[in-house]
Amino acid sequence: MPSAQADAPHPPPTPREEAAGAAAPPYVVPRPTDWTALDGHTSLTRATRILIDPRTASTTALPAGRAELPGPARQSVRRLATQLRTEIEQVTGFTPRITDTGRPAPADIVLTLTEKGAPGAEGYRFDSRGPVRIEAASTHGLYYGTRTLLQLLRATADDHRQVPRATATDRPAQAIRMVHLDAGRKYWRIPYLENLIRRMGDQKLNTLLLHLSESEGFRLDSPKFPGLADPEHSYSRADIEHLKAFAARHHVQLMPGLELPGHATVISQAFGIGFGSGPSPCTGAHTHSHLTPDWIIDMTSDKAVAKSKEIVDEFTGWFDAPLFSIGAEEVPVQLAECPRVKDHLASSPDVSTLGDLLNRYINTLDDVVASHGKRTAVYNGSEHLPAPQQKVHAPVVFLTWEGTGAEPEIPGHDEIAIGPFYNTPNNYHHKYPDEPWMYDSWAPSTAPDMLGSGVTNWADYNFWADDGYFEQHMAGARAILADRAWNRSATPDAPADFRARTARIGDPPGTTPAPVPPRVEGRPSHHWTFDDAAYPKGWTYAGSPGNTIFAEDRAGDLPGTSYIIDNPTPVPGPRGQAWRFDSDRDGVGFGGLDVAEPWTVSVRVRATSRTADQVLLSSKAGALKLMQYGTGRVGFTRYGEADHSFDFTLPLDRWTRLTWVTTPGSTTLYADGERVGSVAASIPLPLRSIGTEKASLRGDLDELVTWDEALSPAEVARQK
Repeated sequence: MPSAQADAPHPPPTPREEAAGAAAPPYVVPRPTDWTALDGHTSLTRATRILIDPRTASTTALPAGRAELPGPARQSVRRLATQLRTEIEQVTGFTPRITDTGRPAPADIVLTLTEKGAPGAEGYRFDSRGPVRIEAASTHGLYYGTRTLLQLLRATADDHRQVPRATATDRPAQAIRMVHLDAGRKYWRIPYLENLIRRMGDQKLNTLLLHLSESEGFRLDSPKFPGLADPEHSYSRADIEHLKAFAARHHVQLMPGLELPGHATVISQAFGIGFGSGPSPCTGAHTHSHLTPDWIIDMTSDKAVAKSKEIVDEFTGWFDAPLFSIGAEEVPVQLAECPRVKDHLASSPDVSTLGDLLNRYINTLDDVVASHGKRTAVYNGSEHLPAPQQKVHAPVVFLTWEGTGAEPEIPGHDEIAIGPFYNTPNNYHHKYPDEPWMYDSWAPSTAPDMLGSGVTNWADYNFWADDGYFEQHMAGARAILADRAWNRSATPDAPADFRARTARIGDPPGTTPAPVPPRVEGRPSHHWTFDDAAYPKGWTYAGSPGNTIFAEDRAGDLPGTSYIIDNPTPVPGPRGQAWRFDSDRDGVGFGGLDVAEPWTVSVRVRATSRTADQVLLSSKAGALKLMQYGTGRVGFTRYGEADHSFDFTLPLDRWTRLTWVTTPGSTTLYADGERVGSVAASIPLPLRSIGTEKASLRGDLDELVTWDEALSPAEVARQK
């Protein structure tokens, strides 16, 4: 019998078929770059088969389908067909048979690896006039064509078995389409990473940068470096091999990132190689004011440079993506005034400035990365330091976090734009991607030295946040970046329309529901005492004294930290220690998900001054108010809907115990155990942070306690 490859392709659509196409964009994210909608549907049935060519069944790419970036495909045609069979079963309820013989019937799916008319390393041709044909020069392209098919099945018919008839030639505008996770400050659970990878593959995003070290933590556990990483909050070699294999099935490259020489307290302290170690150390005057000198690895030390090379050599070998990030940004200019640095610059013939010293360090590590056949990536910043003798090696890629994302900004180097797409959801930085701008105005650069774009997630002051907290903030921007970095043509509708399309498509097959924390009964769900406590196991304290102080959760699993530079001040409280807040930038980041009613919150507070708006607990949806805007009384707010106030004004300069007790549609306030009154409204319990960037409290705070139930009046009165 003839192979599936031998069957003739469909002829081009007729002018009449093209004229019949709908003007609305298809239910596909990202939008295909060249899409012709036709009349009618092709129906998959229980007789549907997946046909592959036996001559290329074990192949991953033909010559026309190979490119340096995003890197090689690692899934064969046959394995992709097997995966597609499972996914179609999950969507439609029936299981296609895979075959490499016979001619296709109208309800079949044909996967063809071919160089004829190949639209690049990741592009594909799609024709659903019956049978459904997907053609590409690599399984990257075939996989993306199957994502288009699966999205159409999920979104365009109630039975999920009909595919709108259409033809397309689809290819990405940018080679790198990236999601960046701060996995140094925050440990991400593997089930979340698997769901993220599924969603990335479904939206044709191809690079997951796991930023695996920061000043606060190192997340790769190698027996070569005992004590550097905490095994309970890091990834073993087996974990990484699992994630790499999982990502390969979704055509995502797992790109590692370390942070050297700055942002490196955990490394410096593990090996005694920081600028604050050894004789004649640098001091706080030579680094950022909120950090210690050990935040920077000593680039003047042969021992420190050798250990840096050893670390990079070890972990470059764990990964197979073509890029490896070493960080290399935010080295403070005042470091040049440290006597240790001055002496080194005076005695070394190949460096005369701090910029030379940093660039030499980057190049030394780049040599290690290059020995593994990979290219080094760094965050931009080194270009700002004068460096008359040392230039960063030309192959090094810059992750441009200061730029606009429109044009390359570092002459002589390839770049990946991340600047406009920062997601840092704390109430100090308060950085969120401008989604309307991204969708309506941003045009991704296709300059030869702009490799791509990435949405970037940083966990500053949300070190122990729930994975779902970040997912809430990143999902929308991630989908828009996927759409625009693939198809840079003018968008056909409004951001709200795009969000509706994305919601209708939904999650890809295999996505597991986010875990729902069980409601705590009979005891507090969280209890922050504000007494002194050490960072949890697996996290390193990197701040100078008084900065980023730790708020231990003695009842639950949601500790927090204060923000950079502006910090509450520990003071005596009614029970042990309290924290004093005296500016709007004083706050505490938790990163918790809102808790549905019923709930109870109790807190001891001593207000010291009145301001127009004082927030106790906040989230994106609402807030508990110590002083409500417009009334000055205790209350709560559902943002965008209503401000509510009780008939109670918090007294100044004395401790008061406030308790909010909430059931669906009703909230009651107590002061010192006595009922004040009720409001016929409620909000979910906000657990993002204490305070907001513009409405923090003024005064002292102690004994903040929450319950996942509505306490009775007698139970409120018994709280001390």
